[in-house]
Amino acid sequence: MEARVGVEGGSSTRKLLHHHHSRQSPAPQQQPQISQIGTVPQLLAGGIAGAFSKTCTAPLARLTILFQVQGMHSDVALMSKPSIWREALRIVNEEGFRAFWKGNLVTIAHRLPYSSVNFYAYEQYKSILKSIPGLDGHSRNASADVFVHFVGGGLAGITAASATYPLDLVRTRLAAQRNAIYYHGIRHALHTICRDEGFLGLYKGMGATLLGVGPSIAISFSVYESLRSYWHSQRPNDSSVMVSLACGSLSGIASSTATFPLDLVRRRMQLEGAAGRARVYNTGLFGTFAHIVRSEGFRGLYRGIMPEYYKVVPSVGIVFMTYETLKKLLSHGSFS
Repeated sequence: MEARVGVEGGSSTRKLLHHHHSRQSPAPQQQPQISQIGTVPQLLAGGIAGAFSKTCTAPLARLTILFQVQGMHSDVALMSKPSIWREALRIVNEEGFRAFWKGNLVTIAHRLPYSSVNFYAYEQYKSILKSIPGLDGHSRNASADVFVHFVGGGLAGITAASATYPLDLVRTRLAAQRNAIYYHGIRHALHTICRDEGFLGLYKGMGATLLGVGPSIAISFSVYESLRSYWHSQRPNDSSVMVSLACGSLSGIASSTATFPLDLVRRRMQLEGAAGRARVYNTGLFGTFAHIVRSEGFRGLYRGIMPEYYKVVPSVGIVFMTYETLKKLLSHGSFS
């Protein structure tokens, strides 16, 4: 899905790192000095880090989308044995090297508000949940902490996805285009979709998105926090950055594996009726699942999972690197 801890919510993740690192390690001399900045620059740093990470990993993201949506039409047989390198060479030969970043502008336009909303909503939901007796953290209850991270992260993901969904749909359609160009940029795509499919066409596949993004971010936060807590209990002197990178990558892989079928279904539903093509799935979310399994087998639900895996680790690393750099720069600015 579009939400991965350390990838989609870099700012919220880093705040969580500081909170849990200081809570779990009593020796202050072992903690790295973390620059304190205000909410606005923290949101800005998280948004820019997420957008920069998406730009760097855009080729893998586009390959994922292309693999996910192939099978909707007559080319399913050609993709029975998908090859990342063969598809990458096809893109270079037929569309040019710049085509790897097709739809990236709308990705950036989507990622900035998404990251900000995701971070802000997570902090608000976490505060609300911790105001409930038994979840306030005073009892040092690990299960309560996992519950807060799981539910808070899931609600934050749903909130952010709902607020920015039309941009996500436009991004998918731009990235899925090959040689025939039907949508010429963000504004043209929004106008064309509204004209051809109505205003609700901007929200195609939203049910699958909300059903997947909540569990995706919830799994990311809970797996990340659990792994990180266990790691520090066993090796408290390990580098905080390396621990964060390793745990964030594993949490991303876990959430990708668990929710990838929903991500694939939402991509295909987002492309229903695109460019004047006939509808393929007319039976809703669960009917689409059944159609894919019937026509492509169970493995069809995981078409494109390998480039998705390949982008998780670099995405996390780039987010942390960019976020930490921006946080240090902004801590000396006028926003704090």
